[in-house]
Amino acid sequence: MRSHLFQHTEPEGEPGSFQLANPRMLKVDLAGSGGFFYAKQGSMVAYQGDVDFAYEGSGSVSKLFKKAFTGEGMSLMKVSGRGDVFLAQDADEVFVLFLENESVTVSGDNILAFESSLAWDINRVQGASMLTGGLFNTTFTGSGALAVTAYGTPIVLNVDEPTFVDMQSAVLWSTSLTSSVRKTAKMGAVIGRGSGEAYQLGLSGQGFVVVQASEGHPLPNQNG
Repeated sequence: MRSHLFQHTEPEGEPGSFQLANPRMLKVDLAGSGGFFYAKQGSMVAYQGDVDFAYEGSGSVSKLFKKAFTGEGMSLMKVSGRGDVFLAQDADEVFVLFLENESVTVSGDNILAFESSLAWDINRVQGASMLTGGLFNTTFTGSGALAVTAYGTPIVLNVDEPTFVDMQSAVLWSTSLTSSVRKTAKMGAVIGRGSGEAYQLGLSGQGFVVVQASEGHPLPNQNG
């Protein structure tokens, strides 16, 4: 059988690390991940071997309450066993970060999977008030692999002067940065996706922010 389809085979990689099977799919080799890792519930698209998927909720009870209160956080599954697991999310682009005794703040919507060696918690964005609503994100700390997604090819901006990013477009940023929230009127939003107001994430200091080329997936067509 001949087809250019067969050019899309999984690449060779180092066992034990998160690997990109292709730009929109993550491959995790359980043999070197300590026997288990965490992934967004429903993100598995295929697996090979003897693999178990257990619903993990939002982690600890305290994180469950934070998720209920903030709307942030993930519905997780604990993936364990022996074999290879393939993950994807709505055909979004996938990127793997390898933290080395570091920390990073990530939007919960953009988290695909992470190694169990990473500690994580839900935190309010600095400078956000109760009135801004939804300005909560997840901070990862330690050493290990973290896979994130982006809807629209992202750009990494070095922050060495005040930088402002649409809240729905911010994928992740350095925890070394000081954050704030700026509120502006968005005249066209009353007939679009917004409510007539918009919030931007303000970042200052020294670090970086990853910005995706969209404000997230389009909302379902309510007339359809």
